[in-house]
Amino acid sequence: MSRPLDDVVVIDLTRLFCASLGATFLADFGARVLRLEPLPLAPREGGGEGVWNHDADLIHRNKESIALDVQSEQGRALLHALVAKADVVLTDWTAPELEALGIDYPAASVLRPDIVFGRLSGFGPLGPDSELPPIDELAAARTGMMPILPQPGQPPVYTGAGAMHSSVMLAFGVVTALLHRAVSGEGQAVDVSLFGANMYGAALDLQAFLAIGKGDRLLNPISRLDVSNPMSGALYPSADGRWVTLTMPDTDRWWPMFSAAVGIAEDDPRFDTHDKRTETHRLELIHALEAAFVTQPGKHWRQVFSEKGMSADIIERFDYPASDPQALINRYIVELEHPSFGAVKSLGFPIFMSEGTARLDALAPCSGQHTSQIMRDLLGYSEDDIHACRSAGVVA
Repeated sequence: MSRPLDDVVVIDLTRLFCASLGATFLADFGARVLRLEPLPLAPREGGGEGVWNHDADLIHRNKESIALDVQSEQGRALLHALVAKADVVLTDWTAPELEALGIDYPAASVLRPDIVFGRLSGFGPLGPDSELPPIDELAAARTGMMPILPQPGQPPVYTGAGAMHSSVMLAFGVVTALLHRAVSGEGQAVDVSLFGANMYGAALDLQAFLAIGKGDRLLNPISRLDVSNPMSGALYPSADGRWVTLTMPDTDRWWPMFSAAVGIAEDDPRFDTHDKRTETHRLELIHALEAAFVTQPGKHWRQVFSEKGMSADIIERFDYPASDPQALINRYIVELEHPSFGAVKSLGFPIFMSEGTARLDALAPCSGQHTSQIMRDLLGYSEDDIHACRSAGVVA
């Protein structure tokens, strides 16, 4: 079955996990992604003798690898020839690095005028910080979200979620530019920054602050005992230390069923109206719910919520999605047979399409695994020419 990006050739010049994953999303939907491994080859992190390099098999699946000495004159000429054949260059390299190799956007657009040039930056393409390195922790530190995530008095929390947003934004920006090119014939540069991605990771809170412009609840962490509605956005520990999360803002709708489940009388005069539950006796209800939830383990409360159809659940650890049938049937996690390590599980595909959906064609390639094939098929090199390049150390 054909896939939406089957005719698209992408040059992958990435180092960061999130940028490489953006290229992988394109490969999952059929793009021919050629990953450049600059010589001399550096060992990939996360692997070793007899150790599964699980990170690489996620972020480089479905790609081809060409190992190339881009510092040599012949190697740069080969790189330029590849860019001229590509539809997309996707990179997180710095602007000076790209300029030195003659493959920044202005130079790449000379090699191929309708090229789509997708780049992950740290803080965007314009302004005084445009050339700061793309380090997600630094981008996240500027968004205002880290200080409000922990409980009061605790240090800021870095989640790494913004980097993952950037993966999808980068792939989306490239595909949008390809659609524009299909209509107009024009290529263009696409920039997705870690700063912008982290800002959108905090969109609900940041948009509220932009609208309101002030307020301690938007600038400081909020204690779980200070939530405005004990039945929505509140967390309670259970008997086995698992946390219960409630999402029932319309307390009038849920109270009859919910109160029975936690052992509080529906007509308890302290809690028999929405205003009493969320204002007058808010803290009293929080303490009552704390006392109720701590009497049973998390699995008990999940069963109760499920049986009664309540909008509540238990906060899980990684072991839950790893074995969740819902994650497997939707291919969010895939089971595969690794040629070296046998049966393994890996993250799958977060996007489903009824036609031409993502699929796993190949695990991450070895460095330079497809060098000869790429030079032969894409650039028209003969076997003698390829051998000469290998002998000269230009490719591997």
